[in-house]
Amino acid sequence: MNLPSKILDDVVQAFAQLPGVGQKSALRMALHLLKMHPEQVVNMGEKIGSLRKEVRYCMHCYNITGTDICDICADSKRDEGIICIVEDIRDIIAIENTSQFKGHYHVLGGLISPMDGIGPSQLTIDALVDRLSKKDISEIVVALSTTMEGDTTLFYIFKKIKPLNIPVSTLARGVAIGGELAYADEVTLGRSIVNRVPYDHELVK
Repeated sequence: MNLPSKILDDVVQAFAQLPGVGQKSALRMALHLLKMHPEQVVNMGEKIGSLRKEVRYCMHCYNITGTDICDICADSKRDEGIICIVEDIRDIIAIENTSQFKGHYHVLGGLISPMDGIGPSQLTIDALVDRLSKKDISEIVVALSTTMEGDTTLFYIFKKIKPLNIPVSTLARGVAIGGELAYADEVTLGRSIVNRVPYDHELVK
């Protein structure tokens, strides 16, 4: 793409690094910035900068937060005896929008995927096991996408925590097989949480 300005080209290339953004979309966004008031552009840049500098991960559940402990973990009204395991922050947002879950979370930071070079050591599974071994947990809800990677991760986690003898449940299959949790509609996802089922132990025998 031949552009009349190197600065414009640099901005386009920067936007194009974002997931799902191609060269044409990146150019459209860059040109839109030129139409905005300079103060708006500066303010936007400052907010993007603060995102990387000030946002951190909760020391308990690895949710995204601006403090050491996220609002969910700090909420005394929530049941800390129930831990819902999710892939990333998008899944927490999706589940919270259903208003059907009042426990705590644990964010893995991804799913086991050998094809993508992602193994258990790159996720927060060890931290999860350590957390579960130190707390009085009554139930673990595994809310992962119903994909091959999600099922592989669920199987691995179950084997790791089996010695702890904590009941493990998964979402009811109202969530489409092969679908990503973050994109499920709120009603379906809410019902899947309420009607969660015990994990099939026969799979690990």
